[in-house]
Amino acid sequence: MSTAVVTTTPTTGPVTPARSRHRRGAMRWVILGVITVGGIAMMIPFVIMLLNAFKSPQEYSNAGPLTLPTDLYFDGLINFWNRVDYPEKLWNSIVISGTVAVAATLVSLLNAYALGIGRVRGRLWLVGLFMLANMIPQESLVYPLYFMAKQVGLYNSIWAVVIIFTVIQSAFGTYLLASVLGTFPPALLEAARLDGASRWTILWRVVYPITRPTLSVLMIFFFIWTWNEFYIPLVMLIDNSSQTIPVALAALQGDRLMDVPTINAGSLISLLPAVLFFLIFQRTLTRGITAGAVK
Repeated sequence: MSTAVVTTTPTTGPVTPARSRHRRGAMRWVILGVITVGGIAMMIPFVIMLLNAFKSPQEYSNAGPLTLPTDLYFDGLINFWNRVDYPEKLWNSIVISGTVAVAATLVSLLNAYALGIGRVRGRLWLVGLFMLANMIPQESLVYPLYFMAKQVGLYNSIWAVVIIFTVIQSAFGTYLLASVLGTFPPALLEAARLDGASRWTILWRVVYPITRPTLSVLMIFFFIWTWNEFYIPLVMLIDNSSQTIPVALAALQGDRLMDVPTINAGSLISLLPAVLFFLIFQRTLTRGITAGAVK
């Protein structure tokens, strides 16, 4: 009696749902690990700044920047507060950044409404012009801006910085919003026109409520970007009473001597307002990004 031997060969079939979920789960852990390492690496400079903000100059010179302070040294904070008149510099930075954020967002909305929905002639060329304006380095604009500010009597005034950064930031905002409003549903606009709405009414009753999350994100970014600006305020604001926080920090550094603990202490308390602003509007930023990703 003969017996037949049945041999089987392995075949590759479709990936099962369980295996697919396992691969996706492993990939998520890899991405999470990479993000965690990147976040820790980004926090290292802030940790070093925090450590050295509470060291005395002698301890910093003897122990170096990477050791824990043995005693809390608060003279650096007090020296920075008194030497640069921190409340005055804080107020200047808040006024400039807040005014630029609101004004640049409003100008961006009006420009983008005309380009994206108004369909002006040469729209693509104008949008491209705004895109090119974002690529111009600020260093190449300093001399003509300085000359114009002198001519109109705004040199050494915070309003010169406000006007300059309103134009610079609104160039980016116009380019971004014009692309967004270019895909605005035409049926919605036509329905508003049939109801007798004017262009101004369509802007504030139809377009603005839908684009408000995007405008909120732009306003937050404009505030933070303007807060961190250094070069143009350094050139335009020569009077100590009109300077911003970044310019005041640079004034602490001398040619031959630098008080590192005082500079770190000043950087710490100068960073806190921007961090608090970001934490307060973090939910607004998250909602704006989510609203832009989901129709």
